[in-house]
Amino acid sequence: MKCLVAIKQVIDPYVTIRVKSDNTGVETNNVKMAMNPFDEIAIEEAVRQKEAGNITEIIAVSIGSAACQETLRQALARGADNAILIQTDQVFTPLAIAKILKSLTEELQPQLVLLGKQAIDDDCNQTGQMLAALLGWAQGTFASKIVLDTGNTLVDVTREIDGGLETVQLKLPAVITTDLRLNEPRYISLPNVMQAKRKPLVMRQLSELNLQLPTTITTLQVSPPPKRKAGIMVANVDELITKLKTEARVI
Repeated sequence: MKCLVAIKQVIDPYVTIRVKSDNTGVETNNVKMAMNPFDEIAIEEAVRQKEAGNITEIIAVSIGSAACQETLRQALARGADNAILIQTDQVFTPLAIAKILKSLTEELQPQLVLLGKQAIDDDCNQTGQMLAALLGWAQGTFASKIVLDTGNTLVDVTREIDGGLETVQLKLPAVITTDLRLNEPRYISLPNVMQAKRKPLVMRQLSELNLQLPTTITTLQVSPPPKRKAGIMVANVDELITKLKTEARVI
């Protein structure tokens, strides 16, 4: 069974985010980039399913500038068999990304598509659901456990909901988005990094897909959150309650 894993390059989660001086976006020049953490979980799950004999080929896909090659090489080092970069300098909405992934899915014919439940830069949490709708495939979101049957026709997905856990059974092909508790990604070893350099990474231009991707959302302004006020010390509980009532007005 072939598995497609969608990967996004984001600002490293351990880097301090800086807003551009003109408030048009977040500063990315000379900023350390990394694989979206939820996508790390997706590629790890694909590798584990391959080790279990359920998946035969893992294809990592990313959409972005040439700099995304580095992130795809990480995916190859983690265990993906090959990678595809749809090269573009445009920034797309989740719907446009879903349309690009739909085109690739129809071309590559995987039985399973895995991707992180959301990207940590925009927190949209929409691409997986939109992709499943466009393909007309079953979908399982926020997966904390994935169990493929021996015949590779069904997959059980345990997902987190407000009331606890819910297990749904999907008919393949399917789209699944991964949550934090699904697994813990392994460290990349040096031999795997060296092997990744010899694995195929195909660069393709977005224009090759012949898609119409109109811009439907425009970012008007990006601004940093307001700075928090400095904390104060109170002498006793009575003073604390008074300040919560009169100054913070939370009680």
